[in-house]
Amino acid sequence: LPIIETQEGDVAAYIPTNVISITDGQIYLESDLFNSGIRPAVNVGLSVSRVGGAAQIKAMKKVAGTLRLDLAQYRELAAFAQFGSDLDEATQRQLNRGARLVELLKQAQYSPMDVIDQSVSIFAATKGYFDVIPVNKIRQAETDMLAMLNSRHGDMMNQMRAEKQMSPENESKLTDLIKTFVASYKV
Repeated sequence: LPIIETQEGDVAAYIPTNVISITDGQIYLESDLFNSGIRPAVNVGLSVSRVGGAAQIKAMKKVAGTLRLDLAQYRELAAFAQFGSDLDEATQRQLNRGARLVELLKQAQYSPMDVIDQSVSIFAATKGYFDVIPVNKIRQAETDMLAMLNSRHGDMMNQMRAEKQMSPENESKLTDLIKTFVASYKV
């Protein structure tokens, strides 16, 4: 596993580009992201995988298809928004959802998470169901939602774990359950 430290973030330098060309991708970590509490501190715009979706289960592939692009666009918009205050409604919505996605993807140290639970959380966030929950409450809402789903609807969650995918029936049921949860969630 080659590990390379770039000089001043220059990923186009000679050694990084040669190593990148002979590997199956790279994960680009940034200290700014780490210092802002995003862990793992992966820069989704610069990280690349040639394996891609082949390493993902069907459920994750389905819900996370646009996640990387959404996060990269959010970071660009967030950087741009620092210089101006007049943002149209669509841009504001994209910034709000991006902030919630970033918060949702923060992972506590020594706290591995089941891949179906991850898929359900990403599904809820990317579909906009968490848009009404304040950013500072996202992680608690995710924990509460997953606890509710696993305790009251364990059969559906276990079926998705066994099949490693969300059937159209389970996706429809999950949508209704998440909408009900968010509507009754006490912020």
